Amino acid sequence: MNHVIAKYFEPSPGDGDAAGHSGSARLLPWANADGNPCYLVGDGTGYVSRIADSVECLQLDMADGLLGHAEDMLACPQVTSPELRFLARGLTDALRDVRRIAESRGARLPAPDQGLGEGEDRGGAVAGPARPRCPLSSSGTA
Repeated sequence: MNHVIAKYFEPSPGDGDAAGHSGSARLLPWANADGNPCYLVGDGTGYVSRIADSVECLQLDMADGLLGHAEDMLACPQVTSPELRFLARGLTDALRDVRRIAESRGARLPAPDQGLGEGEDRGGAVAGPARPRCPLSSSGTA
């Protein structure tokens, strides 16, 4: 994947460029060559946002598949230590990806209303930016 693309900004409709964009920065699901996080400023509808949505869906689907594989391996008494270490490495990588997705999506949630007291109902679901829908995985879950 070309990490240089994350340096660019997605212009909002009607903007000539994103220099004065007021949108928040999105943590992308990949890092640059040095391992540092990549961010994207935009309205969430551009090309890079769609690529990031696709990568997130792929990462979540892979984590789901690995979790199923882990359950199968842990139920097998003949599993060797090297196999378990390999599984642990895969689970660690998947957990890191899922945590990064959660951080990215959580940072884009709207701030809670300041006027509500402890335990008061909002009167429905919190409105926020639309989240990408991942296609159903092989296990039948999203």
